[in-house]
Amino acid sequence: MILIDWGTSSFRAFRVENGAVTDRRESGMGILRVEPGGFASGLRGEIGPWLGDGETHVLMSGMIGSRQGWVEAPYAECPAGPDDLARALVAAPFEGAEVRIVPGVRGTDPSGVPEVMRGEETQIVGVLDRIGEEATACLPGSHSKWVTVRRGRIAGFQTHMTGEAFAALRDHTILGRTMQDGPTDPDAFRRGVRRAREQGGLLHHLFGVRTQALFSQLSETEGASYLSGLLIGHEVAAAMPSGEVHLIGAAALCELYALALACFEVRAEIAGADAAASGLARIAERASWN
Repeated sequence: MILIDWGTSSFRAFRVENGAVTDRRESGMGILRVEPGGFASGLRGEIGPWLGDGETHVLMSGMIGSRQGWVEAPYAECPAGPDDLARALVAAPFEGAEVRIVPGVRGTDPSGVPEVMRGEETQIVGVLDRIGEEATACLPGSHSKWVTVRRGRIAGFQTHMTGEAFAALRDHTILGRTMQDGPTDPDAFRRGVRRAREQGGLLHHLFGVRTQALFSQLSETEGASYLSGLLIGHEVAAAMPSGEVHLIGAAALCELYALALACFEVRAEIAGADAAASGLARIAERASWN
């Protein structure tokens, strides 16, 4: 079995035998780097040796199933769990192997505005054994997801464009003029989170990033960390988690979110690596293969 997490900017593949990952590969061949009509040849170029060894089942998740991907996989509706996703797999045309794509998940926020995810649903499935059937999970990233799990299914979720907003503000506004690249400064990050808990709102708080720099209250090496803490702090405040939060994703980013949650006196647990591979394996077990 070959399991693939194929996103906008990256490609990760896992070869699984008897439930264990025996080999893996990763590249920068995200879907945006594939020429129109080139997904089949791109896939063969990445996993050709495994196919040559006789692997015939390939399961993929992520943006590969989006409108910009190989074959659009319609969203499964909330609540959605492993069985729902397995029943909704979509086939992709490929000679020599059976290739299926996991659908994303669709929900609505409390006001009825649509919410969507692609790839995160597979990560949630991959950590169900660890987080339990009733849980709150956060998947940090460019578009962070806050997910409510009930009875082992994704019951609902909300998205925050925190990572993308951070990049845009740092790189394309006047705020970035007073910032230097460097490692995260935990103290400056906490200051940003604490500021997010005060009155005034995000837009007012953002201008304060500039004024604090002007009056030497925020150094160039602290600026990006403070801005990150401010944005993540506002995200956490909006999500209003009341109990333990399970963090799923890149370790460094999850650690930042754990730091922010601690400022809100909320306990966090980092759910571990290879959640996507584990979720794909669980869905594959429930799928009908030819």
